[in-house]
Amino acid sequence: MTVTFDVEGTTCAGRRFPAETDDLRTEAGVPCVVLAHGFGATRDCGLDAFATEFAGAGLDALAFDYRGFGESGGEPRQSVSIARQLADYRAAVAAARGLDGVDPARIVLWGASLAGGHVLVTAAADPAVAAAVSLVPMVDGLAAVRHAAGHHGSRGLVRSALTTVRRPKSVRLAGPPGSGAVLSLPGQFEAYTAMAGPSWRNEIDPRAMVEITRYRPVRRARGVRRPLLVQIADLDRMSPPHAAAKAAVAARAEVRHYPCDHFDVFPGNPWFRQAVQHQLAFLRRHLRSKEAP
Repeated sequence: MTVTFDVEGTTCAGRRFPAETDDLRTEAGVPCVVLAHGFGATRDCGLDAFATEFAGAGLDALAFDYRGFGESGGEPRQSVSIARQLADYRAAVAAARGLDGVDPARIVLWGASLAGGHVLVTAAADPAVAAAVSLVPMVDGLAAVRHAAGHHGSRGLVRSALTTVRRPKSVRLAGPPGSGAVLSLPGQFEAYTAMAGPSWRNEIDPRAMVEITRYRPVRRARGVRRPLLVQIADLDRMSPPHAAAKAAVAARAEVRHYPCDHFDVFPGNPWFRQAVQHQLAFLRRHLRSKEAP
């Protein structure tokens, strides 16, 4: 079911997955999970699989695309703006609260990778959310760039991005080693394209790297007052595990560790099932009210 909502005059598009059971239903309605993806990804890059799991467990789910990506409107395309994405996330939460049959007091924030950081920022600013899930989160942009530089020449990419601010030119988001793509470590191209949906485009505005280095949601973690699950891939080559652990401690979060790389917790990969099971157990524990059957 397609859901659209307006953000500053532009239409964002998402898909609603209605709850398939009454396990978490009360007179006020069912909980709703709002799902957002990571760096350069679209809703159809695996989010639907997570949303389907939530619907099967008795939660509504709303997965959406940021402006400029996927099925959402907006210009420029394929350009990451942290401020714009945070505004889109807030608008998606407001849209979820207004959905028919949804309990507005039981909204769950869910974010993967870059959106895992958005979850911390949004949860700290919106104490009315019921819970939050942050999957392999990117919580410190500067640490992430340094972390990636330990594996390949990311510093060169950042320098290149800085020189193209005035006359930007899109670069490949994912590619094989030596391709010059933003994500070009062994296995990253195969992992990203394996989960890519039809609306995904393999390009990104290089100025996104400048945005990323300035983004440090770890600094907002202490302000999170709602139940939070942080899921860390201990061999993550994209989102520094040590930074995610630091944010989790500051937010007093429940933490789960997985002996894998960044993409291994996504659909079609070895740790997806366990990551989902941990999310469902966490949400059932915190969302089941005394009124629920």
